[in-house]
Amino acid sequence: MSENSTIAQSVRSRREKKIEPKENPKSTFFAARVRPFKKKELVQMFRSLSSMLRAQINTADAIKYYAHGHPNKDLVKALTQINVDINKGIPIHVAFRRSQKFDDMTIGLVQAGGDAGQLDVAFAELGKRIKSDLFFRKKIRKLVMMPCVVIPILIGAFIASQVKIVPQVEKMMGSMEAKGLVALSFKVSHVVQKTWPLVIMILIAVVVTVWKSNMVKNTLMNLAMAKFRVVRMMVMSLRQMTILSTIKLLYSNGINLAKSLRVAANSVKTTPFHRELRKAADMYEKSGVPLSSAFAKYTSVDPQVVHMLAIGEKSASIDTQMSMLAEMFEEDAEQLMDDFSQFVSFSVMIIAVMLIAAVFLGTFMPIFLMGPQMMQDAM
Repeated sequence: MSENSTIAQSVRSRREKKIEPKENPKSTFFAARVRPFKKKELVQMFRSLSSMLRAQINTADAIKYYAHGHPNKDLVKALTQINVDINKGIPIHVAFRRSQKFDDMTIGLVQAGGDAGQLDVAFAELGKRIKSDLFFRKKIRKLVMMPCVVIPILIGAFIASQVKIVPQVEKMMGSMEAKGLVALSFKVSHVVQKTWPLVIMILIAVVVTVWKSNMVKNTLMNLAMAKFRVVRMMVMSLRQMTILSTIKLLYSNGINLAKSLRVAANSVKTTPFHRELRKAADMYEKSGVPLSSAFAKYTSVDPQVVHMLAIGEKSASIDTQMSMLAEMFEEDAEQLMDDFSQFVSFSVMIIAVMLIAAVFLGTFMPIFLMGPQMMQDAM
């Protein structure tokens, strides 16, 4: 029986390799953007699929039932194709990947649930994870919305004052000699008049590049993590929460730790953790080092993770420790998000004050400083 099981597993593994779509080795500056489904739709979908699987409905039928009559035609099309692929014997995570509508985290957790025979748990976890992601995205959107509205308005006011108002003030002064801060104000106005169209075009190009290019987004994220401690801690908490909860889901359902690490790596594929986890899995599997040592040596996780994993290995409670760590990082991420919101609010206030001061000083300072002299000349 064990020999037949090994042969079947080998055949299934070869079939998965044939079915797996090849990744495009060419990386483009502007990556192709796939229009994602709404987060709320995905939360409802995964919760419904989880409940149907718990009710002993098989996976293909559950997907077919949920797709039937759904108002989102794109989602129906994707689920219908997934259902067809599953009925052909294609592994469910490969079917999800072939649809090209789901991110690496979703595919990684679906693979985790499929490998562990706990798809209902995986779908429930996805619903919970996406809801948490939606919560954090709403908070970030609120933080970003105010700077995106206030700062462009203030920049426009500054440019208008330098292009329209300050030249009129300079003209009013006629042949009077401008000195000190007044002369500096006029020089700034001259520079702005010559360069503002180019500056606006550069700003628009930067915004479009950041919006379209994943490479630029990752670079900016790494730079922000390097410069700001609160950003680094918040992002690291979210990433480690994803990794640990995925490994726990797999390991608690009988999947060995090496394979659990490799599958968990797929849920953070666009981050440095992907390469680190695969390296740790290789060393844990081939050299036999303890899991905590592999994490300490080959990954950049927090020391607390290494410490708790070492305790879990000694007490045979690795899955319990990982669950506790995942909950801890989720709580930390919420607290850090509040700290980050305060940081952003303070930064926006400083920028707004500077721009308002620039508009006020550039417009009214020449009048205040040159007013007495203008009155004397008039007398």
